[in-house]
Amino acid sequence: MVQFHIQTDSEIPASTQLYDQIWFAIASRQYPPEYRLPSTRQLAMQTGLHRNTISKVYRQLEEAGVVEAMPGSGIYVRAEGTTEIVKPGSPLLEKFPKAQELVENSLDELLRQGCSLHQARELFMTEVDWRLRCSARVLVTIQKEDGAGELMVRELEQALKIPVQLVPLEELDQVLSQTRSGTVVTSRYFISEAEAIAAPKSVRVIPIDIYDYAKEREMLKKLPKDTCLGLVSLSTGIIRIAEVLSYSLRGDDILVMTAQTQDEQKLSAVVRSTQTIVALDTASYPAIKDALLAARNDIIRPPEIIRCENYIGEKSIELLKRELGLD
Repeated sequence: MVQFHIQTDSEIPASTQLYDQIWFAIASRQYPPEYRLPSTRQLAMQTGLHRNTISKVYRQLEEAGVVEAMPGSGIYVRAEGTTEIVKPGSPLLEKFPKAQELVENSLDELLRQGCSLHQARELFMTEVDWRLRCSARVLVTIQKEDGAGELMVRELEQALKIPVQLVPLEELDQVLSQTRSGTVVTSRYFISEAEAIAAPKSVRVIPIDIYDYAKEREMLKKLPKDTCLGLVSLSTGIIRIAEVLSYSLRGDDILVMTAQTQDEQKLSAVVRSTQTIVALDTASYPAIKDALLAARNDIIRPPEIIRCENYIGEKSIELLKRELGLD
């Protein structure tokens, strides 16, 4: 079970701390799609928060589109799903043994609704053709102030081997008004806002899962008391989540300093004052090394640098390849 910790003397409101921690658990697949979240009573016992506060956090997550309430059952992570369609008898059935059943069930449902076989074929082919057209233009969107968009574009272009365009969420409506097809990619944190803009324009949105930082969290638990920890990233959003998680795990046992790679003054302070630095994304690692090199004459003992994996999870990359016809 995921453990949540609330820092009572933090400047960050308790509800925001819990929201960020639950969102991170969902985005990193510690809580996978269709997973039933803990009840308000369970979370109240674990965190010490009032159940009304926890209910408010769950409502905010539901409004954000990452969970859904099932009356009489509980709160569940919103499910995402795609269907592979293959011709009966295809060798692909050996690779996807449940594909035949999925195709048959979909076709049977269309026939029950009065659709002919020729019409059903047209529907399937239209959907496939549309998705292939959408793959010709891939847009990454998140809020401009978050800063992770540049990182997502860099990792997606490297993995997919196709051009990827960065569009701030604040400008997405305008950009989509000028295009006839495309695929929008965003983190689950912004899925609700992106879908609200893209759906009326018949543009699909694919959410991605982020790296779960499991190794780094285990490392954090083992740091000596009074360690000064540095957190560095391109993104203010990534830094905020990492800072909340760090204090939730260690509280006042450690001191946390943060810096964006673009802020040379803060980054210099981090490399001069900390014992351990976590590069929260691969793009930040070179900037940390450069800052260390620049400050080498003032540092007696250089800090240990922990280099994180790619920000976008491998499963999300594979899903995108299939969705875009690149697999």
